[in-house]
Amino acid sequence: MDQPILSSLLLLLLLSSASVSATRSSYIIHMAKAQKPARFAEHSKWYGESLRSISDSAEMLYTYQTVANGFSARLTAAEARVLARRPGVLSVLPDTAYHLHTTRTPEFLGLDRSDVGHILESNSATDIIVGVLDTGVWPERNSFDDAGLGPIPGGWKGECVEGKNFDPAKACNRKLIGARFYSKGYEANTGPIDESRESRSPRDDDGHGTHTSTTAAGSAVPEASLLGYAQGTARGMSTRARLAVYKVCWTGGCFSSDILAAMDAAVDDGCNVLSLSLGGGATDYYRDSIAIGAFNAMERGVLVSCSAGNGGPAAGTLSNIAPWITTVGAGTIDRDFPAYVVLGNGKNFTGVSLYSGKPLPSSPISFVFAGNATNSSNGNLCMPGTLLPEKVAGKVVLCERGINARVQKGLVVKDAGGAGMVLANTAANGEELVADAHLLPATLIGEKAGNVIKAYAISDPNPTATIIFGGTKVGVQPSPVVAAFSSRGPNTVTPDILKPDLVAPGVNILAGWTGAVGPTGLPADSRRVEFNIVSGTSMSCPHVSGLAALLKAAHPDWSPAAIKSALMTTAYVDYPSGDGILDVATGKPATPFDYGAGHVDPPSAIDPGLVYDLAADDYVDFLCALNYTSIQIAAIVKSRNFSCDDSKSYAVSKLNYPSFAVVFETAITGTTGQTTDGTTTVIHERSLTNVGSPGIYKAVATAKVDGGEIDITVDPTELNFAETGEKKSYTVKFTAPSQPSGSSGLGRLLWSDGKHTVASPIAFSWI
Repeated sequence: MDQPILSSLLLLLLLSSASVSATRSSYIIHMAKAQKPARFAEHSKWYGESLRSISDSAEMLYTYQTVANGFSARLTAAEARVLARRPGVLSVLPDTAYHLHTTRTPEFLGLDRSDVGHILESNSATDIIVGVLDTGVWPERNSFDDAGLGPIPGGWKGECVEGKNFDPAKACNRKLIGARFYSKGYEANTGPIDESRESRSPRDDDGHGTHTSTTAAGSAVPEASLLGYAQGTARGMSTRARLAVYKVCWTGGCFSSDILAAMDAAVDDGCNVLSLSLGGGATDYYRDSIAIGAFNAMERGVLVSCSAGNGGPAAGTLSNIAPWITTVGAGTIDRDFPAYVVLGNGKNFTGVSLYSGKPLPSSPISFVFAGNATNSSNGNLCMPGTLLPEKVAGKVVLCERGINARVQKGLVVKDAGGAGMVLANTAANGEELVADAHLLPATLIGEKAGNVIKAYAISDPNPTATIIFGGTKVGVQPSPVVAAFSSRGPNTVTPDILKPDLVAPGVNILAGWTGAVGPTGLPADSRRVEFNIVSGTSMSCPHVSGLAALLKAAHPDWSPAAIKSALMTTAYVDYPSGDGILDVATGKPATPFDYGAGHVDPPSAIDPGLVYDLAADDYVDFLCALNYTSIQIAAIVKSRNFSCDDSKSYAVSKLNYPSFAVVFETAITGTTGQTTDGTTTVIHERSLTNVGSPGIYKAVATAKVDGGEIDITVDPTELNFAETGEKKSYTVKFTAPSQPSGSSGLGRLLWSDGKHTVASPIAFSWI
């Protein structure tokens, strides 16, 4: 026997014996489709043989063929290393856990305007299918009513699958046209699903998935509210679009092998838009399963909208940062739910609450700071078991925010005999106020008010307080403001690409809810509601998903990049007064690192005038500009020719993106620019496509940075479009003095023909 063959057999024997005791976990294996040996009639057979070559007992979970080529399997770490060296294997990636990023908005966004209504009610709108990857669906909600909808679009290939507590014959209709679930990756990593806690089916026992899907495309439901709050007609962004749900998230999280399998199915089923309100940390695109799936979805004409994450206000906290993904941050709307703290010393402060039960007495009652009613070092946080009943019974308790859930703190107070709760933000949350349907009279107040109230509770010999609930208020200004929790740039993987792309409503959003849990999600909450009010970039993402469906209905021939461009270049960054949109975390004007292109403005997006279009080949050039290897690129672009042309000049600044992230190097010469006499010049190239009537567009550029001036030269400064579909190119030269590393600035480039304004944000940074 040949020595190499003998060595291989010995290695396999060692692996087989080791695998008996080694722990297996799931991996995603990306394969080079073109390298399939001719002896295999199908790729799945090749995948199976590749897996068996390293283990007879390894379990295959999924095969991927639409948004990726390859499979997922349960392997030991040793088996994964051997498999990675097999012919045709591009990468072997550990299965990654992702997490969820957890109505007045149609009116707030201008969807009630007559010039938008014809699209909302058009027949083309009913042909658009929004796929939502989340925790499933509660199909009995009125938001899934299919009244007035015609037959399911002819190209639909999806299914409504059976499972625990889910009867396809009753669950799906002409509105909710598909429902699937994916759990193999989750169960491979966490063990079997506990069916006493959640349904192994598309059934949503959490609420998050029902909330996001109805936000995107829920039918109009009159007289909706949460316990009397936010009364009115609840409706999604695209009421006549169809919905397909793909349950990929379970009690313990959402695993990338399941997410990729759902994306694979959703694109093949015929979805036009995918909405993913989930994410993990930022990583290289060839390691990010959502980025890989989204690339191939984009190539098939499917727009992928993802939440930016809830890691704000810290910088560099974004998820889902690939340029072919539409990354959505969160802002407020002009509706609030005030609840006032009235102290015994006559002072009062405004907070927010969705409490709807028996109120506290109108006159103040005994009040205590939780830190003085505990034997625990962190009793101020009202963690379970930390409050002393004899010190809180019958009193209003001041708790501080942190670690455990806001609503759980109220339950801790209630279980200890407390009458009510004032929950105070700390520096981590500042003045951001998020309303909750508390289980006892409670309100959330900002950090500044909290400090004053805490001082009173500690220093007064007989402190008293009560809470007065103010119901629902609309027309609250200023609005929108960027939510403090909304994740911020810069983009930690590619600083030259500005993320998030834009912001949309994500604070105190009313939408459909599960019938399995109460509005707080706590086991002790026995209330059941049809709608709930929730906050997070999870809520802003489906707003944009639904708006993308509207634009797709209005412009069926537009690419995902064109739709994204229309949403971005028509977004606004100023209030009607001319002042910049505020960041609630600082109380100061926000920057493009906070809001991207700005706050979405649907009526303007329908007729943007010009768009920055992109195709798959443009993104491949972008990957070449990042110096990705052929194997790394092949893992992303699937079956495409992934070799970069050595004779071609690649640059990230050539990607035809609707925004500008200009990175200057500090006092050194680098590939992004040239340093001369302490100044650096960076050049970006762009191309605009006319999607409106003929017109002459003129450019105006502005910039603002502390410690110096930035010179912006646009060439040419005028673009004359004679017909629809015509393309024109231009360059922008940015010249700036050297600044300390970490410095930043902002600017804006506008192209206008007098009717349309095509706006691009500019974010400057020095490294």
